[in-house]
Amino acid sequence: MSGPLYRKIADDLRRKIESGELAHGVRLPTEDQLMDSYHASRNTVRGAVRELTTGGLAYTLHGKGTFVSEQVTPIVTTLTIDPNTGRGGGDGGGVVYTSLIASSGRSSTIAEPRVEISKVGPMAARCLRIPQDTDVIVRHQEMYVDGLPWSQQVSYYPRSLADRAPRLLDTDDIKEGAMAYLAEHGIRQVGYRDEIEWRFPNESEIAYFDLPADRHIQVVEVRRSAFDQYRTPVRLSVTVYRADRNQFAINVGDVPLSDLR
Repeated sequence: MSGPLYRKIADDLRRKIESGELAHGVRLPTEDQLMDSYHASRNTVRGAVRELTTGGLAYTLHGKGTFVSEQVTPIVTTLTIDPNTGRGGGDGGGVVYTSLIASSGRSSTIAEPRVEISKVGPMAARCLRIPQDTDVIVRHQEMYVDGLPWSQQVSYYPRSLADRAPRLLDTDDIKEGAMAYLAEHGIRQVGYRDEIEWRFPNESEIAYFDLPADRHIQVVEVRRSAFDQYRTPVRLSVTVYRADRNQFAINVGDVPLSDLR
């Protein structure tokens, strides 16, 4: 096989991981052991290990070694909604998203929401088109798939919406979905705008998603601004996912239903 030695070593270790010979959580051989096994220099084996960690197959804990990462099949979320069927439009912790997970043969659980009244910050104020420091309803929720932490969502609503839709202030989950509940009270979502950002995780996200401290696994943040029939922003949801466990699809035009996720 041609190519640099560090890549040959990385490919051999990758095969062992994918075959299960090196199982999830197992510590990789030390640098000295890899040097002996592959008759390679320290820099060469470090390059091989770097290939594995960059690809998400392994992670390094300072002072403890390098370990095999858990391999999880990503979930593909369709961010757009098909106008004929209403399918798609994944919303992080909503009823559509949980249905998507169930249809893929996996199980999901949603933690009870944490609800508060708070002063809106700059980003949410911009998206909701309200003055900064205005009171907003904030709903925090976490989702797990097959027992693994999968997404965190924070949703912001103008405080005035509670006059028409008081369950926004309840600490119970809104089973039918917040936007479906608002529609029952005459507040219909007619469109939304998504802003998507891949970024490095913060400390709380590292803890929740159990990410390596070196931040080589990024998170995806989807900021969705929902608009009612008067083009007024009624909700901002900020959903954060592990980048290595999620993929996203956007359909434009006449896409066959069989291709919709």
